[in-house]
Amino acid sequence: MLRFLVRRLLLMIPLIIGITFLSFCAMSLVPGNFLTGLAMNPQISPQVIKQMEAEFGLNQPLLLRYFRWLWEVLHLNFGVSLQYRVGVTALIGSRALNTIILSVASMLFTWLLAIPLGIIVAVKQNSLLDRVLSFLAFLGMSVPAFFLAFLALDFALWMDKPWLPVGGTISPDYPSLGLWSKLADRADHLILPVVVLGLAGMASLMRLMRAQILDIKHTEFVRTARAKGLPESVVIGKHVLRNALNPFVTMAGYALADLLSGAALVEAVMNLQGLGLLLLNAVQSLDIPLVMGSVLMGTVLLLVGNLLADIALVAVDPRVDFATMASQ
Repeated sequence: MLRFLVRRLLLMIPLIIGITFLSFCAMSLVPGNFLTGLAMNPQISPQVIKQMEAEFGLNQPLLLRYFRWLWEVLHLNFGVSLQYRVGVTALIGSRALNTIILSVASMLFTWLLAIPLGIIVAVKQNSLLDRVLSFLAFLGMSVPAFFLAFLALDFALWMDKPWLPVGGTISPDYPSLGLWSKLADRADHLILPVVVLGLAGMASLMRLMRAQILDIKHTEFVRTARAKGLPESVVIGKHVLRNALNPFVTMAGYALADLLSGAALVEAVMNLQGLGLLLLNAVQSLDIPLVMGSVLMGTVLLLVGNLLADIALVAVDPRVDFATMASQ
């Protein structure tokens, strides 16, 4: 296991450098920069724009700016946002809680519904329930999440007295509420976005679980279990389901990276002040320090999530060991 961990951690270094370098180049090669909009203001002189370019380092060569950024990151300094004029670390930290709560809640909602529904439609293959849920799953996979967000908001606003909050993460009087009232207020604001993100992701997971169950239920060891006289519930629950969940273990690791993106378009539609909306605004304003801090955070979460998923896969699947993974 030690050899596997050391090898994977060492491989992360060139991956992080490569991803951040390509991201930095992509942002820097876009026509204009953060000051382009200010330069069009006739009340701001070109001398002031040049002074600000020198202050932000925007007049330096691309490679020099990247390696200076990388050097600061190695000293745990992620820079200052050009748009908000505050530290990138503090800015991301202030938005992280909303995105983490939304992402974890939507993931639980998705998985707690998708896996049981996938098992049911696989067991009842070609039944009316299977056909109806499969049709709804294909419909859910074809509709973008942001369009579902628009539909949810339109439905909530169409009601004379909406029973759910429309947009935002907390109410205006949130600071004056008690502990339980604050939790209830956050839960009310989470219902619509969680349902939207949950329905968007549930369709593909349900279809994947159905396909996994159908592939495994006709294998030799499952037929042997049935020949021993085991009840069908034991065959499905103990033998089929355990093997069918292996791909989901890997997918759970990649879900860590979603804590950063937070479904940016859904956050924008529903005015959810999370990391996804923050990153979207940073890209639009060419706020390179904030974009790079977000990209670095997402890259690290993706790589760490992948590593944790591989470790979990070894724990749940006896056919996989660290020696095999380390040699790949």
